[in-house]
Amino acid sequence: MIALYLAGRSWAHRLPAGLKLLVLAVASVLAFPIDTVFPLLVLLSIAVGLFASLGKPGLNKLVIIRRFAPFLIVIILFHWAIGTAGLGIIVALRLLALVLLASFVTLTTRMDDMMAAIRPIFRPLTYFGLSDRRLALALALMIRFIPVLLGVLDNLDEAYRARSGKAGRWRIFAPFAIQALRLSDHVGEAISARGGADGLPDGQRIDRILGK
Repeated sequence: MIALYLAGRSWAHRLPAGLKLLVLAVASVLAFPIDTVFPLLVLLSIAVGLFASLGKPGLNKLVIIRRFAPFLIVIILFHWAIGTAGLGIIVALRLLALVLLASFVTLTTRMDDMMAAIRPIFRPLTYFGLSDRRLALALALMIRFIPVLLGVLDNLDEAYRARSGKAGRWRIFAPFAIQALRLSDHVGEAISARGGADGLPDGQRIDRILGK
């Protein structure tokens, strides 16, 4: 269900998970203050180039752009309606670039490696009784779910087109929310059946447990 890891031995697969997550975090922080189109187009081009570097399998994954398009259209139309169309385009470009970068990380990083890289960040919180493993799993799942939810959105849009001949757009947001909640329930049940986040032993492949 959420095992969107693209198996391979590319340069991106060989990079440490911590480094990829750090670059993603830095890119996100640097992208938000940008308020002009050209730098965001450069960032978007870099993101597309990363997918292209994985060859044909990576290029095929760029279908995520089509899946994300309804959200971008809604954002641009909203800003156009309130007289800030330029800002809407900037927001849409920023979101698309960051979603692609996050998706690239999920494609080239096993969830186990992602958790191992994230856990040290939360380790100080164990002194307050919090579980660093649970927090790491929650963050890893959040990153992993980005392409999954976009896939659900794409499937709903295709189903609506097949029935009505029109794009679903805002009409599919309600069923999309329902599907998202169902997915979260399924993942929660899968983890709970194995003793919860703390019950998953180290070395047990989480991608395999939660995969198809």
